[in-house]
Amino acid sequence: MASKIVSPEEAVARIQDNAVVTISSSSALGCPDTVLEALGDRFEREGHPRNLTTLNPIAAGDMYGVKGIDHIARDGLLSRIIAGSYPSGPSSRPMPEIWKMVVENRAAAYNVPSGILFDMHRDAAARKAGVLTKVGLETFVDPVREGCAMNQQAAAAPIVFRREFCDETWLHFPNIVPDVAIIRATTADEHGNLTYEHEGATLGALDQAIATRNHRGLVIAQVKRVTSTGSLRPHDVHVPGHLVDLIVVAPHQKQTTETDYDPAISGEIMRPWSSFSLAAHSVEKVIARRAAMELKDGQTANLGFGISALVPRILLEEGHEKKVTWAIEQGAVGGMPLTGFAFGCASNADAFVPSPNQFTYFQGGGFDISFLSFMEVDAEGNVNVSKLGKKPYLTAGCGGFVDITAHARKIVFSGFFEAGAELALDESGLRVVRPGKFTKMVEAVEHVTFAGQRGLRTGQEVLYVTERCVMRLTENGLVAMEIMPGIDPQKDIVDASEGLVAIAANATVMPLSLLRQAPMGLSL
Repeated sequence: MASKIVSPEEAVARIQDNAVVTISSSSALGCPDTVLEALGDRFEREGHPRNLTTLNPIAAGDMYGVKGIDHIARDGLLSRIIAGSYPSGPSSRPMPEIWKMVVENRAAAYNVPSGILFDMHRDAAARKAGVLTKVGLETFVDPVREGCAMNQQAAAAPIVFRREFCDETWLHFPNIVPDVAIIRATTADEHGNLTYEHEGATLGALDQAIATRNHRGLVIAQVKRVTSTGSLRPHDVHVPGHLVDLIVVAPHQKQTTETDYDPAISGEIMRPWSSFSLAAHSVEKVIARRAAMELKDGQTANLGFGISALVPRILLEEGHEKKVTWAIEQGAVGGMPLTGFAFGCASNADAFVPSPNQFTYFQGGGFDISFLSFMEVDAEGNVNVSKLGKKPYLTAGCGGFVDITAHARKIVFSGFFEAGAELALDESGLRVVRPGKFTKMVEAVEHVTFAGQRGLRTGQEVLYVTERCVMRLTENGLVAMEIMPGIDPQKDIVDASEGLVAIAANATVMPLSLLRQAPMGLSL
């Protein structure tokens, strides 16, 4: 048998013009960056391959040293991007090249929920009729709004349609068949069997490889190292060798953003619980504390980026770190979800579930509660986390947000009531010293990532936790049910929202324990 081990240049030389290329990654986690760099370099030398379509269930690359899809964000090389998320970061950094292509309408760009993108791979693999789903109805995913399109080129070439089936309305995503899969693992044997012992997740590599192989496509695997055939335990092999055509060795691939390798992220060691840092005392912590009060012992909870990511640290401080099972979209179940650059990973996890399976669990609403963040909320309870017109790369897009919220039983959104307000926090209360630049409670959100009225009709329980109040979504709009000590309900809530938020007649005051620097005494 001929060796499957090739140089990056030899691997990308096999990619043809007009190919559909699926890439397994989650920011820097699992990113096959060496292969993507070689692909961009080949185009610079040869002008080929041209007119590629990329499928990115989760973002490929970050803004902190792993360029990912930015390697191939070049006119002529990339003509269409279909992604669950895009590299994102602070406004102090330059806009990634991929975002320039999106906002300048230089390639057709779509933002498709990550779970739907994984579903598309499975249905293409099985040669089904495409994805039929209720995920995304009445959000920006729906053709009655943007239909996932991020620019004019995409709007002119729709990829999702409304269908009536069995007297119900569904969204239909016709098959997009991958010609090439670029995936990543830790170890390959000479036959191409792949194991993931240093990875923080397996992501969707197996499904992407199967979808490609079933249509006689090319599967390229980037790995850290190679071992001899027969030396891997069969139970450790996540992607079997008969699905892999070429192996590229990249010994210095990062484990995740700004992390070369941490064995706790890959579950090879278990960290002492005392080694995890607690949330610093801040207004964000106060919000996360109030969100944590919605938890009960024995629940399974989903977790998103932002303030919500602090909720596990609240439980740790309160001595409840093992009472709730966390599930995140990259695949970790249990343990302690990490924050900052390592978000999407977890230490002390109980299991690593492939992302497509995790999204099946999310889409069906199997978990008890979800903690997510918001950028803005409108009078109908709609939430935007996926589009910020003035600074588009400050948001990654929808990611798994739409999949998670579609059938969640209970959702707790967390965020600030206003942007840039000066706040004074002490153990007696929280006060608005100077109003913010603008309210996050708006008449109509820029992008509907969560459809509030649909949530009401389907019986979802929806809360919005801010530093000023806890709001509930009702048939009459947003109503503040709880007020933070020190907040003036009329001035700081009703007037600050220009009347979009009402105060409940029976509104209560939040407990002072949220404000103290010592543990709050949370019981589950």
